[in-house]
Order: sequence, then C-alpha cells, then structure tokens
Amino acid sequence: MKNQPFVASWSGGKDSAMAYYRAIQSGMTPKRLLTMFQEDEEVSKSHALPLKVVQAQAARLDVPLMIRGAGWDDYEAKFIDAMDECREDGITHGVFGDIDLEGHLEWVQKTCAKSGIVPIHPLWQEPRRSILEELLAVGFEAVIVVVNTNMMPAEYVGRIFTRQLMDELESLGIDSCGENGEFHTIVIDGPIFSSRVPVTFGEVRENEGYVFLTVSLEA
Repeated sequence: MKNQPFVASWSGGKDSAMAYYRAIQSGMTPKRLLTMFQEDEEVSKSHALPLKVVQAQAARLDVPLMIRGAGWDDYEAKFIDAMDECREDGITHGVFGDIDLEGHLEWVQKTCAKSGIVPIHPLWQEPRRSILEELLAVGFEAVIVVVNTNMMPAEYVGRIFTRQLMDELESLGIDSCGENGEFHTIVIDGPIFSSRVPVTFGEVRENEGYVFLTVSLEA
C-alpha cells in the first residue's frame, strides 16, 4: 500500500483517527478528509462537532477537509458524490474505521465501488480492546462527547478515555469501544497531529435519548 493516495472517512473520533494512523504507518499518503455533516453543515453527523473544530483537526493533520451536509435520506448520494470528486482528483483509496460490523463494511464497499474507490479497513476484525490499548499506547487523547442514554449512563459524557475508563465500562457490561453506538469521542491529541487541538468543553445538552457535550475552539 506504500504511497497509495487516500481519502480518510473522518468522524473526528477515536476509530477514524486510529484507521488514519494505521494507514499512515503502512506508507499510504493522505490526500483528503471527508466528514459528513448535518444538512445545515453546522455540526457533524453523530459526533455533533462544529465545523471549526473539525477544521482545526484537519489543519493539524495538514490534509484538506471536504464536507457534505446530508439528511439520512440523501446521505448515500452525498457520500458517493464526495467519493466521485476524490476519484476525479486521482485519489484511489478510501480509509475507514469500521471494526467488526458487517453491515457497515458492506455499505462502504457498495458505495465506494460506485466511485471506483478501493476501500481499506485497517482495524477490521481486530479485538476491540486491543485497538483501544494501542490508541492509548501511541499517545492519542480522546474525550467522550456523545452518550446514548438508552445504552449507558449520561454521566460518562466528558470523560477522558483511559484504561481505567475501559475497565469501568466493561465491568458494567458496556462495550468500551462504543462500536454499537453507545458513545462517540473526539480526538484532541496524538501522533498524527502537529499540535494539540485547542478545544474547550462547555455545557451538556440532551436530545432524544442522547446527551451531547458542547465542544468549541479556544478563543
């Protein structure tokens, strides 16, 4: 895979960061990040990160950011449009952070095929815990910014990702990787960044069974 140009599917969280890290370690060349946003393009899908925060991450990766605002009805069409643009610019591969959910893998493979993009899944079918251990071992710092309160207690929002936190979640029967949508994170430091992402955390808000930690750039 050495020198293969790729677009990274970038949520801003730990799994996309680890997939990006693994791709870089294998010798691939990052050419673009793709982040899917809500229709108004103000906050990202699922992780609810403001555009300026994702732009700050991209700046510290020194990789151009592309976004697409979409509802769930047109999500696939907008995603394919972004992949088409990448392919037209000579980007041949896409890097994704899926771990073991077959439905996610199949969707990525199907949509990438429509644009002639080769999907790469650097984390695929590795033990979830081992991925998290590596995340911490190489120096990533992640913070929980979204919690699905139907799957885990709301008070975990805002917690820094540590081995202690992983043990705590697992003792409660909660997947410490959050692969089933239990929670989402933001990565604010690590080996892929030129410097720490300067964010501040504010109020916690609740909406339809989820709690969200407000994230903004430092003034």
